[in-house]
Order: sequence, then structure tokens, then C-alpha cells
Amino acid sequence: MDNRAARRKAAAAARRTTNRSGRAPDAATRASTGRGDAGGLTTSPQSNPSEAVEPEALVVSHWFDSGDEGESYAATVRLTGRRVDIHGLPGPHDTFVQEDKIEAIVPGSGPVSLTSWVYGLEPGDWTVDAELLRSHRDPGRGRRTSAEPVLPATWSWRRWALSTGSSEAVKTRWAMVAPLARMPGVLPGSWPALGALGAVVALITQAAILEHEKAAVGQSLLVSLIALLSGMLGAKLWYAVLHPGPWRQAILGGWAVDGFLVVAPVVAVAALVAWNLPVGAFLDAAAPGLFFGVAIGRVGCFFTGCCAGHITNSRWGIWSSDRRVGARRVPAQLLESTAGLVIGGLAATAVLGHLPRPDGAVFVAAFVAYLLVRQALLRVRAESRQFSWRRSVAVAERA
Repeated sequence: MDNRAARRKAAAAARRTTNRSGRAPDAATRASTGRGDAGGLTTSPQSNPSEAVEPEALVVSHWFDSGDEGESYAATVRLTGRRVDIHGLPGPHDTFVQEDKIEAIVPGSGPVSLTSWVYGLEPGDWTVDAELLRSHRDPGRGRRTSAEPVLPATWSWRRWALSTGSSEAVKTRWAMVAPLARMPGVLPGSWPALGALGAVVALITQAAILEHEKAAVGQSLLVSLIALLSGMLGAKLWYAVLHPGPWRQAILGGWAVDGFLVVAPVVAVAALVAWNLPVGAFLDAAAPGLFFGVAIGRVGCFFTGCCAGHITNSRWGIWSSDRRVGARRVPAQLLESTAGLVIGGLAATAVLGHLPRPDGAVFVAAFVAYLLVRQALLRVRAESRQFSWRRSVAVAERA
């Protein structure tokens, strides 16, 4: 659910953007409607108040090859756009030039895509040309910048690969729905859908375990629902603390799974004590479903483009997107999903196998195991955050 720190990095890059069209900030600064860190639920374009007078947006994706060797580098994609069917001299909103910077490109990682948002345009069809500005060493001449054309990008889910898209004119769209535009490797809305499925699976799993253990199912599920709602509020507040800014931005921003995992158990324990229900037995019964839910939700993060891993040229990398830059990445979301599945399975085995243990020990062991895995995976995220309770580096620099 943390997934929006990548947006912060986009915003930081946007402040270095050159936009000679005379309009305010490019699309990168309007980073998106992601989800949260439902574990992360990390980068996408987002509307801002200026869109009240800038209702039209253009969303385009381009791709280039990362190169074969050398150190990681930063590059800039320069977009030049012109509205089709201009009669007379072009107005200030009939053309634009925008430069979007990409950090930490790793040679050998294969094709890289960039999705750009341009706001404040006259509605209609636009032709957009793009070129890649890349700095390199020229023996005897020092460092030089070369420009090379880049091609429109499209994505094939069947082949799981980028390909060259159509060079036809692109039509503007209402700015409010720009975050839902098609982009390589991203399925908008997949995290809310899979997050909801994860919650349902968690409740069903808990009910099945409680029934198997001949415990009170009705009251226990009511406690779970109260804890679930409280945990969602905690996730939102935790995200707001990690990403300070206007309150509207915090509300529309992401979710931090750490907030959920801290608040939900505390509320559950308080409710169990108030209703005189067995605390340890309840927590043990809830543990398998909780981490099965994490496993499902993290798959939603992967397809939404939040909590993305950093770009890599490793053969174990998987091509995915952070809702702005698509590249071969460390599959941080899928690794966390696998960890949740394994932890949930082991917890279910311990509970249903009636291993000798104090009540509540399964929940504590599962929680600690997940916390350790999560802290390790934070280090391979595209957003630089070493601990769950720390802001990302990009956010800290901005604050």
C-alpha cells in the first residue's frame, strides 16, 4: 500500500523537467491514483486542482533499449507535440515540449518504457515525437549527450512483452480519467479487486478454522470485521505520516500495510477482551487467513504497479512497471506474495495440526516472520526505504 512513494520520485524528477510550452508542471508531477502499499500499494499520475481549468490530458508511452554494458545511468525523454488540424498560427496550448527524466537505468536490463502525462492541452488529436537524450563518454572529447529517436510503445499480455505501437495521432482525454489510460504492464484497479478478494479469503479461512476448532464463529467474525475496518484506517494514516502533504493528497494517496498490521491486531485484542473471548485462540485462527490475504493483495500490487522493485539486469528479474517506468525489475511484490503464502500455510498447519504451543504463539511467530521478510524486501524496492517506519529517501529530501 506504500505504493505511492514512487510517485514522489516522479514529482522530484518533474521539478527538474523543462517544459517550454508555457504551461505548469508536466504529467510526472501529477503522479497517479495508485493504491497503497497494501503493502505498498507505489507510481502513477494524479490530478491536481489546476485541472479544473486544464481539463484535457495526453497520455503517451515510448520505449528504448537500455544498452548492453556499462554503469547505471539517467536519461531524458524529450517529447514534442503539435495539435493536428491547426488553422493559422498555433496557440500556446497547441504545441508543447516536455522532458521526462528516468533515473537508474541498468544496461543489460532490456527494453525500458516511459509513460508520460501532458496536461493543459487543447482537446483533439496530437502528433507526438520523442527522442532519448543520453549522456556518454567520448574518448578525447569528454562527456557528450546524444539524441536518438524512440518509438511508441504498446504491451502484449499474451507475450508479456513490449512492442512498437502505432505512430498515428493520439487523442486527448478528460484529465480526471488520465490515470486509467492504458500503459505497459499495468492493469488499473487490479489492487482494489485483489485486495477485496484477499479480505474475503481471510475471513472465510478464519471461519473455517474456528468452526473446525468448535469456537464461536459469529462473534469472532464480527471482531475481525471491526479490526479490518480499523486496520484500513490505520493503513491510510500510516501512509499519510510517511508521505506528508495536503490532507486531500493523503486521502487520495496510497495505503501502508504496516499501519494495517499494527492497528488491526490491537483493535482485535481490545474487542476480544471487551467481549470476554479467548484472545490467543482467536489470533491463531486469524493468522493463516491474514497472510493468505497478503499473498493475494501483493499480486494486485504487481499488476497495479505499486511497491515495484528496482531495475535489474539479473536473469531472475521480471518485466513490470511502477506506473511510469517499465523495465526488468526485482519482483518485490511477488516475493512478498510468496512469503505471505508460505507463512499462511505454515500457520494453518500449526493450528490445524494442534502442535503443542501456548495460545497466540502461531500468530506471533507468523507476524515476526513476515516483518523480517518485509524489512528485507524494502531494500530491493525502487523507492529507497530501509524500514517500515521510515520515509523513502525521495520523500525525506523533499520534506
